Amino acid sequence: MYASITDRGLVTVIRPRGEINASNAAAFQDQLTDTVASASNSRVVVDMDQVESLDSSGLMALVSGHSLAVRQGCEFGVCSVSPSIRIIFEISQLDRVFKIYGSPADVTAAIA
Repeated sequence: MYASITDRGLVTVIRPRGEINASNAAAFQDQLTDTVASASNSRVVVDMDQVESLDSSGLMALVSGHSLAVRQGCEFGVCSVSPSIRIIFEISQLDRVFKIYGSPADVTAAIA
Protein backbone atom coordinates (compact mmCIF):
# COMPACT_ATOMS: atom_id res chain seq x y z
CA MET A 1 0.00 0.00 0.00
CA TYR A 2 1.32 3.38 -1.02
CA ALA A 3 -0.34 6.73 -0.45
CA SER A 4 0.39 10.01 -2.18
CA ILE A 5 -0.38 13.29 -0.45
CA THR A 6 -1.38 16.45 -2.31
CA ASP A 7 -2.43 19.90 -1.16
CA ARG A 8 -5.30 21.13 -3.34
CA GLY A 9 -5.92 24.64 -2.19
CA LEU A 10 -8.20 24.30 0.81
CA VAL A 11 -7.97 20.50 1.04
CA THR A 12 -5.18 18.02 1.71
CA VAL A 13 -5.85 14.81 -0.26
CA ILE A 14 -4.39 11.43 0.69
CA ARG A 15 -4.61 8.83 -2.10
CA PRO A 16 -3.84 5.30 -0.91
CA ARG A 17 -3.47 2.51 -3.48
CA GLY A 18 -4.08 -1.21 -3.25
CA GLU A 19 -5.23 -2.98 -0.13
CA ILE A 20 -5.44 -1.43 3.31
CA ASN A 21 -5.26 -4.39 5.67
CA ALA A 22 -3.53 -5.80 8.75
CA SER A 23 -0.20 -6.04 6.94
CA ASN A 24 0.02 -2.31 6.20
CA ALA A 25 -2.61 -0.54 8.31
CA ALA A 26 -0.06 0.64 10.89
CA ALA A 27 2.06 2.32 8.20
CA PHE A 28 -1.08 3.87 6.68
CA GLN A 29 -2.18 5.11 10.10
CA ASP A 30 1.25 6.68 10.63
CA GLN A 31 0.90 8.46 7.28
CA LEU A 32 -2.59 9.67 8.19
CA THR A 33 -1.42 10.88 11.60
CA ASP A 34 1.56 12.73 10.14
CA THR A 35 -0.60 14.28 7.42
CA VAL A 36 -3.37 15.41 9.76
CA ALA A 37 -0.88 16.74 12.32
CA SER A 38 1.01 18.77 9.72
CA ALA A 39 -1.85 19.69 7.38
CA SER A 40 -1.72 23.31 6.31
CA ASN A 41 -5.42 23.05 5.51
CA SER A 42 -8.35 22.59 7.85
CA ARG A 43 -9.73 19.78 5.67
CA VAL A 44 -8.24 16.37 4.98
CA VAL A 45 -9.86 13.85 2.65
CA VAL A 46 -8.83 10.29 1.82
CA ASP A 47 -9.45 9.58 -1.87
CA MET A 48 -10.34 5.87 -1.94
CA ASP A 49 -10.50 5.62 -5.75
CA GLN A 50 -7.53 3.25 -6.00
CA VAL A 51 -8.20 1.23 -2.85
CA GLU A 52 -8.97 -2.37 -3.77
CA SER A 53 -9.98 -3.64 -0.34
CA LEU A 54 -10.28 -2.52 3.26
CA ASP A 55 -10.31 -4.74 6.34
CA SER A 56 -11.02 -3.91 9.99
CA SER A 57 -7.40 -2.83 10.58
CA GLY A 58 -7.62 -0.39 7.68
CA LEU A 59 -10.95 0.87 8.93
CA MET A 60 -9.45 1.46 12.38
CA ALA A 61 -6.61 3.45 10.78
CA LEU A 62 -9.23 5.70 9.17
CA VAL A 63 -11.10 6.03 12.48
CA SER A 64 -7.84 6.99 14.20
CA GLY A 65 -7.13 9.64 11.54
CA HIS A 66 -10.66 10.97 11.90
CA SER A 67 -10.36 11.14 15.70
CA LEU A 68 -7.09 13.07 15.51
CA ALA A 69 -8.57 15.46 12.95
CA VAL A 70 -11.57 16.15 15.18
CA ARG A 71 -9.30 16.82 18.18
CA GLN A 72 -7.35 19.32 16.06
CA GLY A 73 -10.48 21.03 14.75
CA CYS A 74 -9.89 19.68 11.26
CA GLU A 75 -12.57 18.25 8.95
CA PHE A 76 -11.86 14.69 7.79
CA GLY A 77 -13.67 12.73 5.11
CA VAL A 78 -13.37 10.13 2.38
CA CYS A 79 -14.28 10.25 -1.29
CA SER A 80 -14.50 8.00 -4.35
CA VAL A 81 -15.51 5.04 -2.19
CA SER A 82 -16.32 1.90 -4.19
CA PRO A 83 -19.62 0.12 -3.48
CA SER A 84 -17.83 -2.85 -1.88
CA ILE A 85 -15.99 -0.57 0.54
CA ARG A 86 -18.96 1.72 1.14
CA ILE A 87 -20.93 -1.24 2.47
CA ILE A 88 -18.25 -1.64 5.16
CA PHE A 89 -18.88 1.96 6.25
CA GLU A 90 -22.64 1.34 6.23
CA ILE A 91 -22.55 -1.96 8.15
CA SER A 92 -20.28 -0.44 10.79
CA GLN A 93 -22.46 2.71 10.76
CA LEU A 94 -19.36 4.80 10.19
CA ASP A 95 -21.13 6.42 7.26
CA ARG A 96 -22.80 8.47 10.01
CA VAL A 97 -19.41 9.58 11.34
CA PHE A 98 -17.37 10.16 8.19
CA LYS A 99 -18.19 12.73 5.56
CA ILE A 100 -18.37 10.69 2.36
CA TYR A 101 -18.02 12.57 -0.92
CA GLY A 102 -18.48 11.27 -4.45
CA SER A 103 -15.21 12.64 -5.80
CA PRO A 104 -12.41 15.11 -4.97
CA ALA A 105 -14.30 17.69 -7.05
CA ASP A 106 -17.32 17.23 -4.75
CA VAL A 107 -15.11 18.05 -1.76
CA THR A 108 -13.97 21.28 -3.38
CA ALA A 109 -17.54 22.18 -4.35
CA ALA A 110 -18.76 21.53 -0.79
CA ILE A 111 -16.36 24.11 0.62
CA ALA A 112 -16.89 26.75 -2.04
